Amino acid sequence: MTNDFSKGKIWRNIISQAIPLMLAQLVLLLYNVVDRIYIGHLPGADSMALTGIGLAFPLTTLIAAFTYLFGTGGTPLFSIARGAGEEERAELILGNTCSLLLGCSALMFLFCYLFRRPVLYLFGASDASYVYADAYLRIYLFGTPFVMLSTGLNGFINAQGFPKMGMMTTLIGAVLNLILDPVFIFVMDMGVRGAALATILSQIVSSIWVLNFLTGRKAGLRIKKQHLRADWKLTREIVSLGMSGFIMQGTNCLVQVVCNATLKIYGGDLYVGIMTVLNSVREILSLPVSGLTSGSQPVLGYNYGAKRYDRVCQGIRFTACMGILYTLLAWGAVIQCPHFLLSIFTEDAAMLEAGISALKLYFLGFFFMAFQFTGQSAFTALGYSRHAVFFSLLRKAVIVAPLTIMLPQTGLGVDGVFWAEPISNCIGGLACFITMYFTLYRKLKTR
Repeated sequence: MTNDFSKGKIWRNIISQAIPLMLAQLVLLLYNVVDRIYIGHLPGADSMALTGIGLAFPLTTLIAAFTYLFGTGGTPLFSIARGAGEEERAELILGNTCSLLLGCSALMFLFCYLFRRPVLYLFGASDASYVYADAYLRIYLFGTPFVMLSTGLNGFINAQGFPKMGMMTTLIGAVLNLILDPVFIFVMDMGVRGAALATILSQIVSSIWVLNFLTGRKAGLRIKKQHLRADWKLTREIVSLGMSGFIMQGTNCLVQVVCNATLKIYGGDLYVGIMTVLNSVREILSLPVSGLTSGSQPVLGYNYGAKRYDRVCQGIRFTACMGILYTLLAWGAVIQCPHFLLSIFTEDAAMLEAGISALKLYFLGFFFMAFQFTGQSAFTALGYSRHAVFFSLLRKAVIVAPLTIMLPQTGLGVDGVFWAEPISNCIGGLACFITMYFTLYRKLKTR
């Protein structure tokens, strides 16, 4: 057994996992963010191309939701089994997760490709923005199996204590994406189609890297042919625990649809484009705290399986403190530099002018996100799937989506859409963290 997380300083174990994960997530973020940056600066397209990409987000988020269903469901079970010394069970979990991801990717491709036109108009597309959204998705969707395998299985590399190898999964693909994007978009004059093609080729390379590692000799626990056959009892365990990640991404899809449709009514295509930029900024600023909490999960799960409950509590405290500190700093950056953050993605004067006030509203009280991330990751890492699922639903489906529809009708207009996010962060984040403290943390302290 290598990489024993029950030894050494708990904060060092978390940081050693989190830093490569942050870099990996940063690189993964570049897949889409770089596309948006290039597309936002397409000559002659104004903000419409960026609006079209924003309309494609819900479908790409839906694909991510099913990736998380199996990836974030299998990885904590894998970590707990590994910590308990049950290597055969751990490899069975790995093999089943691989099969589930592959089968689901085929179904997702067929659904999203065949129904993309009615779905995009349902999401708030206009005749002008649909052209860009369809051009992007028509190519991007062919990469569905590759993105699901590379993203969904990469956690098993990190869970075995190889975060640098996990980082390389996305680093290789993202560097290729950075190189190919300007070539396809500008040199070959393919526009949004070029962005999608560059992303697909990058995803193919990333998936090859993951599968090569998890079937090779360097991995302590590998994908083996005899473990690929579906074990339905284990599948239920994976889906049950992964439901939290699925609902988080699925409700993100719901919120994106509701936001785009509401903004189309109250602000038109311009504000759909602004929301695309705000989501991009949020993804960038959320990345460090997301990487920190993701890095803590295999460490917490391993120590929980090894019955080192004192170390689990130390890990939760460290993750919470660092997350709150970072999100306070990020909120300060939004207040001080809104124009700079927006200008990364667009040069459109109208979008920049309207986007500054929207950005400040959207990120109001951003530090409450740290409470949500910490509580959610603790529940997921230790197998408390029902709690994780409940708080995923609470923040997005119960608070954000209804407020996004209701607040604009009170006279707030488009501002009501942007107010929904900070309100949900405050209520949902505190509710999740306080419940985790009383139902999980205090029980572990007494052990």
